Amino acid sequence: MGPTASGAGVIAALEESAPDGSRAWEPSREHGYHALRHFYASEQLEAGESVVSLARWLGHSDPGFTLRKYAHFLPRAGARGGAAIDAVFA
Repeated sequence: MGPTASGAGVIAALEESAPDGSRAWEPSREHGYHALRHFYASEQLEAGESVVSLARWLGHSDPGFTLRKYAHFLPRAGARGGAAIDAVFA
């Protein structure tokens, strides 16, 4: 995250530098950048967006990672399949 997130007030630079001489940054606050990403992802999935599209938007190279991370936000998973098979036997 670094300087951009620091400038936005999401994280703060530490006074001391890292062991390798680079700037050190405080960990993100509980409701910082990653909380916003998580909120965005969960809202997209609950709205019915595909995992493949969401993975691309989040910069994940593997949609499987996105699915494993956010599967609990798919409350209607399987509903369309169930409705399709119900229609076959109706």
